[in-house]
Amino acid sequence: MQTNLSEASRTHARADEAEAILRACVHCGFCNATCPTYQVLGNELDGPRGRIYLIKQLLEGEPCGTRTQQHLDRCLTCRNCETTCPSGVRYHTLLDIGRAEAEKHARRPARERLLRAGLRHVVPRPATFAALLKAGRALRPLLPGTLRGKIPAAPPAAGTRPP
Repeated sequence: MQTNLSEASRTHARADEAEAILRACVHCGFCNATCPTYQVLGNELDGPRGRIYLIKQLLEGEPCGTRTQQHLDRCLTCRNCETTCPSGVRYHTLLDIGRAEAEKHARRPARERLLRAGLRHVVPRPATFAALLKAGRALRPLLPGTLRGKIPAAPPAAGTRPP
């Protein structure tokens, strides 16, 4: 893929790495065949090839808004796309670079920033997560319906699978 990084992007510590990854992509679309978000949503911008284009545009100086952030956020980072890419594109690395750049250009609302920071601190800590989930279960009857539906009433029995 031909690239023309903006002067601002060229100052990024990983600019050369991003440019090399962008140039490796040949737009074949094999990646979309194994991407779960593309399979479910069917939107080119919700597949790896579309996100690569969005990151390329961002690094070339195009404005970044909530639309770009939303498409980048929808990636599960499962790396299925990398298993089918005949060019060996390191999509996960490019996505990390693109997400970091998008965060610089499109500021999220304070509520969303706070929620994301909280999740980054809670989810990787099983004891903290379990304690908060237990408290959520105890308070479940008092919560609004939309939030109540997101907290399971009881832990699943050992050995069972979700429906």
